[in-house]
Amino acid sequence: MTAAATDTACGRPSETACIILARGGSKGVPGKNLRPVGGVSLIGRAVRAGRAAAGVTAVYVSTDDSAIATEAALHGARIIERPAELAGDTASSEAGWLHAVPIVRQDLPGLDKLVFLQCTSPFTTGADIDGCLAQMAQRGTDCALSVTEDHSFLWGLDDAGRGVGINHDARQQRQRRQDLPPQYCESGAIYCVQLAPFLATGQRFCGSVALYPVDHPPIEIDSLQDFALCAQIATAGGRCELAPARLREVKAIVMDFDGVHTDNLVLTDQNGIESVRTSRGDGMGISALRDSGCYQMMILSKERNPVVLKRAEKLQLEVHHSIDDKVAALTGWLDARGLSWADLLYVGNDINDRAAMERAGLSACPADSHPTILAIADWILPLPGGRGALRAMADTLLSTVAEPQ
Repeated sequence: MTAAATDTACGRPSETACIILARGGSKGVPGKNLRPVGGVSLIGRAVRAGRAAAGVTAVYVSTDDSAIATEAALHGARIIERPAELAGDTASSEAGWLHAVPIVRQDLPGLDKLVFLQCTSPFTTGADIDGCLAQMAQRGTDCALSVTEDHSFLWGLDDAGRGVGINHDARQQRQRRQDLPPQYCESGAIYCVQLAPFLATGQRFCGSVALYPVDHPPIEIDSLQDFALCAQIATAGGRCELAPARLREVKAIVMDFDGVHTDNLVLTDQNGIESVRTSRGDGMGISALRDSGCYQMMILSKERNPVVLKRAEKLQLEVHHSIDDKVAALTGWLDARGLSWADLLYVGNDINDRAAMERAGLSACPADSHPTILAIADWILPLPGGRGALRAMADTLLSTVAEPQ
């Protein structure tokens, strides 16, 4: 997550900052930036996208709200206190960005490019940001923005109020949509600028413009209905904030049990006998992963409960339980199979999983994991533990394996 070390005219390394504006007030949807989509708040999703971009040096969140600041910092952002006069309904985004620049420059003396992300576009990825920056560099432009291809027949009104075709001649034989001239719609997700022309004009469109098409659901969240639709998309499976190439590097999957295979609750009867709840959907996903033959798999648990063994037997998975030192256990397990930590996807949910997650090549956690685990996980699964998290993981991994490279 560091920018390419291209020297600037001053001899300093070139640096790129991602700036996200997230004010606390929202009349349409109160607390909008803290509401979750796929288990992660809008501000968290934006911060994670910025941090996942190879071309971004650091991510900053400018906010007037302490809860947003706390949430953004949890996901790895640096916080800028946004003045009240720049956080009202009438304040422009450009004003907020310009206020942030001198503060960012104190951290990044080689700053020469900015990325502006919108929290209301929840499906932005690090690869999208890198693509937009690359397009700006390739075209030699002052700025760039993310767009979606638009194949609509556009209409306007003439002086008499009658309909008239804008990008087509309605008097001619109807064209096929794919034969219309190329046109694009702003996605509202990403804006990139060269610093000097942005400061000179104070505008995001500060000169020549490059367009970067993204493959996103064309939704900018502005209502509860938008949230509901995006939540359905996020939990449908097959979509992930990580690059497919990174998912394809996974050769082994090791999972904690409580809070990952279960909903982290336990029922205890009067005799002290415990029972837990698991998901048949998760079980189906795990079976599909096992049957694909692509992964070595194991359950690794600190628990000393026979239910762990019974569930592993049902899923036909290797299991190691009563394990206190998970890193030591995993080191031996990987060595015995000729694998390295870089090959491993570790799925955990609580503080006893942290050391293993930090060593693994890729880490994942359910959406209801402990905050310290949410902060370090590479991949936050869109559903809670024991309620679809592992199925979402399985669907995404298998769809990635099936994609042509």
